Amino acid sequence: MEKEHLEVILESIDSKFDLVIEGYNTLDRKIDTFRAELKEDIALCNVRIDALGVKIDNVESRLSEKIDAVAADLSAHRADTEAHTIYRVRET
Repeated sequence: MEKEHLEVILESIDSKFDLVIEGYNTLDRKIDTFRAELKEDIALCNVRIDALGVKIDNVESRLSEKIDAVAADLSAHRADTEAHTIYRVRET
């Protein structure tokens, strides 16, 4: 009787271990899937950041060109003394 009782208990423990192992395997698959998705998302973010960096560089380049053009126009305007007949312009 004790042997049969012990066998029943061992079968119960065995089935519980099977459930634990099945749960572990399920979690392992979910973690692997999540990791793969996260890698894809990070790669996509890196591409977008690189593209944004290129856009910022382009804007900075165009802005620098415009500022240089305004500075050249201002220098030309200050050099033209005929444009200052009514008002006297001085640099401080």
